[in-house]
Order: sequence, then structure tokens, then C-alpha cells
Amino acid sequence: MSGIRLTFWGAAGEVTGSMHLLEAAGARFLLDAGLFQGRRVEAARKNAELPLDPRRIDGVVLSHAHIDHAGRLPLLVRHGFHGPIYATPATRDLTAVMLPDAAHIQVKDAEFLTRHGRAKGPESEPLYNLADAIAVQDLIVGVPYKRITHLRKHLAFEFTDAGHILGSASVDLRLTEDGGHRIVFSGDIGRSGLPIIRDPDPPVGPIDTLIIESTYGNRDHESTDQAEQRFGEIIKRVAARGGKILIPSFAVGRTQELVYSLHHLARTGVIPDIPVFVDSPLAVDATTVFRMHPEVFDRRERLFERTDQVFDFSMVKYVRSVDESKRLNTLTGPAIIIAASGMAESGRILHHLANHVSNPRNLVLFVGFQGEHTLGRRIQEGAEEVRIFGEMVPRRAEVETIGGYSAHADRTELRAWVKALGGPVRRAFVVHGEPDAATAMAGILRECGVAEVTVPRLGESFTL
Repeated sequence: MSGIRLTFWGAAGEVTGSMHLLEAAGARFLLDAGLFQGRRVEAARKNAELPLDPRRIDGVVLSHAHIDHAGRLPLLVRHGFHGPIYATPATRDLTAVMLPDAAHIQVKDAEFLTRHGRAKGPESEPLYNLADAIAVQDLIVGVPYKRITHLRKHLAFEFTDAGHILGSASVDLRLTEDGGHRIVFSGDIGRSGLPIIRDPDPPVGPIDTLIIESTYGNRDHESTDQAEQRFGEIIKRVAARGGKILIPSFAVGRTQELVYSLHHLARTGVIPDIPVFVDSPLAVDATTVFRMHPEVFDRRERLFERTDQVFDFSMVKYVRSVDESKRLNTLTGPAIIIAASGMAESGRILHHLANHVSNPRNLVLFVGFQGEHTLGRRIQEGAEEVRIFGEMVPRRAEVETIGGYSAHADRTELRAWVKALGGPVRRAFVVHGEPDAATAMAGILRECGVAEVTVPRLGESFTL
């Protein structure tokens, strides 16, 4: 079918910026439209320089609400996009809080840099504003899992549960002209046994073209049970010395999983009764969205057998106001502070790190992927001094990483997901991974019988 073309405009040779252009059936559709993250200047340039004319895009099929998959939607709207955006109902509701928050953070960060004389030209300017983010909601069409939706006369798709975060989906696209062609976009593949959400449910059957993520294609995680056990041990150790645990956490998915684990650890008496602060307006709003969508919860999870109020218990306090957040910096005694962003690139976690990362009694705990060139990666790798708000700060706090809370499938789980497709898979494109992980994922696909495997470069196009 010479009329099908794929171009990779993000998450190609790196993890962030997911955006893939599908030209088929006389139309142009984007699979995701995410922000790049990492080095501020480089990421700002790549985000601002859109590689295509948004006015010529017929629609977007969105896999899930994380900013590296949805964060450029307001930018598309700002530059003239007005087509439909297809997403699951839970993803629709999450973007309603996540995208305005992303706009707010960009505006406030720009104001801070300007106020302190640290603005450095266009890369310090916000990409879009609140109005652009709100305008996205008028375009989103909620599509439940397993419902066939027609994009064009000869092009349709359905969502299957990716098991990554609330509402996350793999996209199963079917072209029915000229003999037919099936394209599956994995989105971000979750793990089996994660709390709250259901396990991944991959599309089954022969596939002509697979676009698959590879975030952890070269490593395995500890189990979710091991992760919770380690979490409990870390809390007891740091609390005993009167320290604080700072957790940079994605506001959507990871924060709710941590609260779920803390609730379970508290109920079973594993951890001491110390305050837990979820310091993120976005996480507070996202948790409300979670409460709105119990239909996608995994009711087999142990805590659901005891209570429906899994996100609310005596130790946890949700912090919304700036004044409350500032008061946490003068808090005495042990505490757990969970704050966005997950890679410590923006948001309230920066203020907590600036105030607490120099204290050796404290601990910075990473529970998710830290992209290259992010502040989170530098701290995770043991930097003795880090730049926060333009100033160098000594890092004396202990640093730990718990991989078992990752919402991304690891090497073994990715292999199992591919095998569960049932195949055969004619061709595969490996995206959303740093070079070593993508290369390893390519090897897994070849082991699973996929003869034609490509790791595309940014901007590279292929005729299918």
C-alpha cells in the first residue's frame, strides 16, 4: 500500500516528545502530540519549532495523558489545529487538569526567570497559555475501550487497555482499502500487577506495522511487592533519624500508586505514623479524576477488598495552596513530601529540593524514569552539586531509586506483551527509548520473529 506513510516527529531515539504522523486514506493523523523534556534550551527549541503545519492535521489519536504524550496539544491549537482529538474518557478528564497545569507552570517559570534576571530569550518564554490548554477540551472525543471508531471511510481504530496509567491505551488502526493494512501503536505499555489499574490488554492477531515503546527494553524491574517492601524499609530508616523523604513524582499515576502503597503500609502497621503531603494541585485534581473512574480499577487488588477510599487515610494531606506548600519547608520532624514534576524539571519539587537536598538526614527517592539531562537524572546519578533555579546547591541528602513503581513494562514484560499479540508481526518501529534501550528492544522483537525492525531517527519517514 504505497499510500501509507509514517513520519516520526518525537520519541525517536529518545523517550520524550511522542508524536508520529500517519498519512493514510487521504488524511493526516497524529498519534500523540507530546512535549520534549530534558535540557531546557534544547527541549524548548524542539517543542517550539513544530515540524508540520497544525492546520493540515485532520485529527489526533491520543494514547494517554502524560505530558510527554499530550503536552503539545495546546501548541497545535495555538497554531491553528481544530480537528478532533480521540482519547479514552479517563484520558479526556485527565488532560482537562494536566494541560492547564502545564500552561500555568510555563507561565510561572517564565515570570520567575524574568523577575530574577535569568530569562534567556525565546527558550524562556511559555509555549502556550491557559486559553490554549482549555481550548483543547472542546476538541476531545471520548472513546471507550474496544469501541471501533471511524476516522475516514477506509480508516478506523479501537483502543485497548495499555495498563500504564488511568485511561492509557494502545491504538489498533485498520485500513480497509487495497487489501487492508493493520497498524498497532503500543502507546506506553504498563506492568502486570500494578495497583489500581488493570493489566495490559494487547491487541491480538496478525499485524502489518507495529510502533512500540522501549523505555525499559534493556532492564528488568523489581516486583511491585518488593518495591512496596523497600518503600516501607526506607520510610522507617529515614523517619528514625528525623529526616524527610522527598519524592519527585508524576502527578498522574505514580502519585496515586504511592498513596495506595502508603495506605496499605499504614494499615498493616509497617510504617510509623508520620505526615504524608501530596504537594501538587495537579496531583490533587488528578486524584479526583481517579475517583471519578472506578470503572477502570482492578478490583482484584487487596486494598479494594477493605475500602473504597483508597486515596484517603489519616496520614495523608493534599496540599493545594502556595502558602501551605511554603510552610512545608519549615516543617520539623520526619515527613514524606510527594511533589511534581516526576523528573524534577519544574513544579513544587524544585522548591523542596532547594530547601532540603543539602541535609544529610533527608532522602530523595526516585520512583520513575529520569530522562537524560534532567535534574532528576543528575541527582539520581549522584551529583554532589546541582543547579536549582539557576544556583548551585550542594547535594548531601541520601538518594535511592525504587524501580518497581515504574508504570512502564520492563524487558521481560515487553517481551511478554509482544508474544501476547499472537502475531505474526511483519514490521516494527521502536520508539520512546534511549539508544541502548531501543537497540535492546529491537533485539527482543527479532527474537520474537519480527524480521523487519527499525529504530527511526527524528523526522525520518517510511512508506509502508
